[in-house]
Amino acid sequence: QVQLVESGGGLVQAGWSLRLTCAAYGNINSFVAIAWYRQAPGKQRELVATITRGGSTTYADSAKDRFTISRDNIQNTVYLQMNSLRPDDAAVYYCSEYPHLGTWGQGTQVSISS
Repeated sequence: QVQLVESGGGLVQAGWSLRLTCAAYGNINSFVAIAWYRQAPGKQRELVATITRGGSTTYADSAKDRFTISRDNIQNTVYLQMNSLRPDDAAVYYCSEYPHLGTWGQGTQVSISS
């Protein structure tokens, strides 16, 4: 079973950028698609962006024009470049196969100071 591990979160000011990394311990191409999700305190987990094995992408409305999902199949890694961060982007971010199956990883915390 391929394990996905998130990293790259942190505390940044509103308007700044962060790049999150989802490292696959195994062949990331075993997944048809990979997604980034996020969960803010008191809210349901929501889908942020997806990328297929072939590189096709989709974004939540809140992420369009600010976030970019990409993948490096050689490095077995998926990235989420987040620009122009807003306070409402603060959440724990998770990567997962898409659609999600099984358990969630630990995620990576993104905090935004205004």
